[in-house]
Amino acid sequence: MPPAEVIVRHGPTPREFWIGLGRAFAGALIFAVPVLMTMEAWALGFHLHPLRLALLLAVTLPMLVLLHKYGGFRQTVMLGDRIADAFVAILVATVAATAVLFIFGIVTVEMPLREVIGKIAVQVVPGSLGASLARAQLGPGSLEEEQIPEPGYAGELFLMVVGALFLSVNIAPTEEVVLIAYKMHPWQEIALVVATLALMHAFVYEFEFRGSHSPEPGAGFLSIFFRYAIVGYVLVMLVNLYILWTFGRTDGVGFSETLSAVVVLSFPGALGAAVARLIL
Repeated sequence: MPPAEVIVRHGPTPREFWIGLGRAFAGALIFAVPVLMTMEAWALGFHLHPLRLALLLAVTLPMLVLLHKYGGFRQTVMLGDRIADAFVAILVATVAATAVLFIFGIVTVEMPLREVIGKIAVQVVPGSLGASLARAQLGPGSLEEEQIPEPGYAGELFLMVVGALFLSVNIAPTEEVVLIAYKMHPWQEIALVVATLALMHAFVYEFEFRGSHSPEPGAGFLSIFFRYAIVGYVLVMLVNLYILWTFGRTDGVGFSETLSAVVVLSFPGALGAAVARLIL
């Protein structure tokens, strides 16, 4: 009987660790800049319900753990490493947001602690996603060259949810979402849904971007369009409904107004979902 093969896994060298941490800070800053410099996001930290904000952060943690299976700011194999890296991503996003908001004068030592925590916590979600995606965007080469597991159908849908969450969290705090939803007529909303679905499919399968997917052998257009564009868009809408609820945009608002806001926010969210399938 041949001897069993022993696989030895080496941890990162100090240089690799600091490089990964530097990428995480860079990713957190780059991805969180739109929210860091948005006045409505600062106001959310003051009046956002603490339980809703806590729930958003609680949902973010397991999402980051799973995201580090496909991306992350360093290559990881073990589940324990992914959990640790998820906490590091949140810590990096917190430190980066605190530093920037303090330099901008948005957070001061005279402010009540609850307001300071709220303003910083709002920035943690996009910042931690940026830190977790740093290797995919700021690494020296394509993730395809590394030993990254190929996501199955459920993994593809998960990455679409991550992409939608990232772009939607950056835009949802702004008043423009509500304003656009108010100005649009029903036929314009339907046209926006159709255009969004077409773009989701074209981004991944037709425009031949880096990371574009080839249609599955034997799968027809309708099958691919339904399983990815339609199902993905429904997931994007659910994510955006949750984000709007978290930020208080659905409080005291009727069903039609809420649906209009979800459709508007799902336009950038769907683009983020499509791009997430390209970069990871």
